[in-house]
Amino acid sequence: MKLDMNTLAEHFAHTAFRVELVHRFVREPGMYYSSQSDPCPGFVFPLSGKAEFVFDGTPYLLAPGNVVHGGANLQLSRRVVGKENWEYLLVLYSICGSEPKDFSLLSSHFELQTGQSPRLMELLERLWQISSRPGGIYAFRTEMLFRCVLDELFRSVHRSNSNETQVLFDQIIAYIHENYMDPLSVGALAKHYQVNENRLSYLFQKYSGMGPGNYLIAYRLNRAKELLLNFSLTVSVVAKSVGYTDPYHFSRAFKKQFGISPSEFRNKFKNNTW
Repeated sequence: MKLDMNTLAEHFAHTAFRVELVHRFVREPGMYYSSQSDPCPGFVFPLSGKAEFVFDGTPYLLAPGNVVHGGANLQLSRRVVGKENWEYLLVLYSICGSEPKDFSLLSSHFELQTGQSPRLMELLERLWQISSRPGGIYAFRTEMLFRCVLDELFRSVHRSNSNETQVLFDQIIAYIHENYMDPLSVGALAKHYQVNENRLSYLFQKYSGMGPGNYLIAYRLNRAKELLLNFSLTVSVVAKSVGYTDPYHFSRAFKKQFGISPSEFRNKFKNNTW
């Protein structure tokens, strides 16, 4: 079953649910077993190996990089594929209250392509560890962690389904955020990512609404605001910290962007917590 991610995210946003079980399974190669799915719906998060799950006649091949959701009380057969052990985390949850009429998680089975997500694996490991501990605090943390897992799951699916231009843009802005203090230029960015400057400008106009040069300036100056408010650094040091070799050029750019000089900004806002 193919599912729109916005529909799924909205459903979880407006449907009350509670974690019922978090369990880690390891199955040996060649194992086959057939039964019904559990009385609660749940997610199967592959950790290693491969397996085929068949919900009501619909097969899903599971391996790290995809996740399957299964509804409650469905016909289910499972078969370990290949020569490796099949390991997965099962998270069952109950739905508290009614669901929207047009879609029910209680009876739905579908697959989500997540791609490789170290963050998702980290959260699943924490969820498994926390869920096994007794007490109300750990029960509360289990609920919160499962919501973090769902958030990262939706993010991973979105990243996996993003088109190439979106992925390239995300890579470039991540590079800017990590290297804004270096002497970057539009030409250098284009060369680094092996695209021409027109292509680079198109990407930034499409996804940020501004050119790459203006994006770099805005990011540097916003970082400068943080430094001015949180550290007792001279304007010259702040300028160099955000990639400006000329403090005068930095001050002019800052005033053009915010209508106030760096020194005036600091004097006006540093001691004003509002």
